[in-house]
Amino acid sequence: MATKKIDTTLVSAGRSKRYTQGSVNTVIQRASSLVFDTVADKKRATAGRAKGELFYGRRGTLTHFALQEAMTELEGGAGCVLYPCGAAAVSNAILAFVEAGDHILMSGAVYEPTQDFCTKILSKLQVSTTWFDHGIGSEIGALVQPNTRVVFLESPASITMEVQDVPAIVAAVRAKAPDAIIMIDNTWAAGILFNALAHGVDISIQAGTKYLIGHSDAMIGTAVANARCWDQLRENSYLMGQMVDADTAYMASRGLRTLGTRLRQHEESAIQVAEWLAARPEVARVNHPALAQCKGHEFWQRDFTGSSGLFSFVLKEKLSREQIAHYLDNFHHFSMAYSWGGYESLILASQPEELAAIRPAGGIDFDGTLVRLHIGLEHVDDLLADLAAGFERLAS
Repeated sequence: MATKKIDTTLVSAGRSKRYTQGSVNTVIQRASSLVFDTVADKKRATAGRAKGELFYGRRGTLTHFALQEAMTELEGGAGCVLYPCGAAAVSNAILAFVEAGDHILMSGAVYEPTQDFCTKILSKLQVSTTWFDHGIGSEIGALVQPNTRVVFLESPASITMEVQDVPAIVAAVRAKAPDAIIMIDNTWAAGILFNALAHGVDISIQAGTKYLIGHSDAMIGTAVANARCWDQLRENSYLMGQMVDADTAYMASRGLRTLGTRLRQHEESAIQVAEWLAARPEVARVNHPALAQCKGHEFWQRDFTGSSGLFSFVLKEKLSREQIAHYLDNFHHFSMAYSWGGYESLILASQPEELAAIRPAGGIDFDGTLVRLHIGLEHVDDLLADLAAGFERLAS
């Protein structure tokens, strides 16, 4: 049989008869205790507890197994661990592989809570962090130390959207530290627009809260690992008590079925908005990986199969606090919220000095206010009219 296209996999993955039991969708199996009819059944479940046998609620039910199987197939891994949110996926994936005295390399443009985990938690555990410029490529090899255990990437960068040369980074790290674990926050690509494991990454992490759930009403994190890392990630995450409830796992599985269609609409509308913004006289730069002016665009073009709805743009002017409030408070279709990935459009603003404060490796090269957008599923003409009205407010 020919290899399935991604849209077909999104519909079919994790939907075997074991998980659907005659329905279209996977069953919702809520359980803490799972009972055994015989001693032989209990022994069999215990032996297979890490391989999809019903053993104990914290190991998962059929609902969890269905989502894990689907994510493993979608991202081409050996297994998937589920976490209560994206931040838990990041922190526990790292904790699964480090011990006192280890060193990690961390991109200086990752999600702010990921940075805080390094500075506020790992430092207490005597795990040191070296921050590197997000645009680094093969030069990362010079930063690898004998005790480097984890290298953590995020592409595109949080907020400023620079795309990394992941293959060059992977090759340089492998040359210096073959046993180092390379992880990536792959949320922007929803795990399917960038095949991280096929590019040599060991663990692909997502805040499934965003595009997997897709409706801004539940939180979940996922980490898909290759065969080299799967057993250790699975068992250490289990020991740290990581799990999600069956209902949230079900909602993530259901979200997968429309993910391809939703992402295409997010992409189409976001590119149209980004190109419109690039032509505005108020805008200095648009940070959208699909646009040539975005840093790392050539890597996006080479390595990604598409784009999502999140990007940012920089104004030529630095707005005052009052201007930002007047600008943001009066949109009709754009709401203010920290998370993203749902069907609604969102907007937030950041000053360059605020971003510089959370970029330990530097890299802020602009003076104007940055505006981050998530383009939802509204009609793009209404979104453009809303943005145009926003510029009119700034002019007045």
